[in-house]
Amino acid sequence: MKALSAATVRVLNAVGTGERYGFDIMDATGLPSGTVYPILGRLEKTGLLRAKWESTAVAHREKRPPRRYYEISTAGSKALAYSIEYYRNLTHAVPTGTLKPSRG
Repeated sequence: MKALSAATVRVLNAVGTGERYGFDIMDATGLPSGTVYPILGRLEKTGLLRAKWESTAVAHREKRPPRRYYEISTAGSKALAYSIEYYRNLTHAVPTGTLKPSRG
């Protein structure tokens, strides 16, 4: 299994912890819409997320456009857990203070 990008992990983690639609995911991750929505599309296409539109009646009653709600899949939960562990191990692999800037 390949680790997901850091931004993708942030988006998938937000969905996994209950942030269910685009603006909430943007707020939770601090990422802009131009980053979040393409990631959501890729995650849905690869089966790591499932998405569905809410009822237009609900949106109309609340006087706003319909929201697309996202839910993490079983495969998404596994990919998220793997990626979190990958980044955790990566940060522990290099002892603090051993990296020095390269001379250009």
